[in-house]
Amino acid sequence: MAQSQDAVRELEELGFGAVWIPEAVGREPFASAALLLAGTKKIVVATGIASMYARTAVTMQAGQKTLTEAFPDRFLLGIGASHGNMVKALHKQSYDKPYSAMVEYLDTMDSGMFVAQAPSTPTHRVLAALGPKMVKLSGERADGAHPYFTTPDHTKVAREILGAGPTLAPEQAVIFETDPAKAREIARKFMGTYTRLPNYANNLLRHGFTEDDIKGPNGQSSDRLVDAICAWGTLDQIAKRIKEHFDAGASHVCVQVLRDDLVALPQEEWRELATLIPSFSK
Repeated sequence: MAQSQDAVRELEELGFGAVWIPEAVGREPFASAALLLAGTKKIVVATGIASMYARTAVTMQAGQKTLTEAFPDRFLLGIGASHGNMVKALHKQSYDKPYSAMVEYLDTMDSGMFVAQAPSTPTHRVLAALGPKMVKLSGERADGAHPYFTTPDHTKVAREILGAGPTLAPEQAVIFETDPAKAREIARKFMGTYTRLPNYANNLLRHGFTEDDIKGPNGQSSDRLVDAICAWGTLDQIAKRIKEHFDAGASHVCVQVLRDDLVALPQEEWRELATLIPSFSK
């Protein structure tokens, strides 16, 4: 965690506006966000995402208000319904109707009790949204949407659903590798986790990819899908993909650097990406 604090301090100095942190089976996101916020001065920390099945709605809104009160305008709560296998295996809960469950969860959050010092600034939240119904809900009941494992085409459709106002913050995986075989090998290691999950697979099918693209004869994603999900190559080639998201209507792009080495933080790549910030700042 100390290394993460040092890294986020550098990201802040480099000019990045936000850092996104996951949950799944890693660090608890509210504790992690608190430590990162305490170790920095102005960068926004966003959860991408905090699972609604990992904590009650009242606990979720209490955590959000606690961090917003302590760090005004610097905490963005990303909430998601996660995935059926994780919800059942890790949290021992039903995953029958995630959309309806999300609506009820947001209702409970909005009416939840909080008797500690209230934040002096508004709280902000986005929803992990892939399908049209959840994207629409994210514009109606949150500040916007945080789609993951998507393409600029999805960004365009999501913006059309959301309209002009709400935040749209898609994730984009990038690989600083110009050799096609090496880049796609790194990409497939990353993508294998997600193509097995129905939520992501169904979203890809909605956007024109086929079952063969997702899981071809050899069990691997096609080059077409790999290249659509992961931007690889030179800094200019990566910048082109990020620009495609902005041109499609993104308010903010969460860039996730992938490397063959999954242990070391990609600080060299972050420094290269920082040179693009002036081009995309609004």
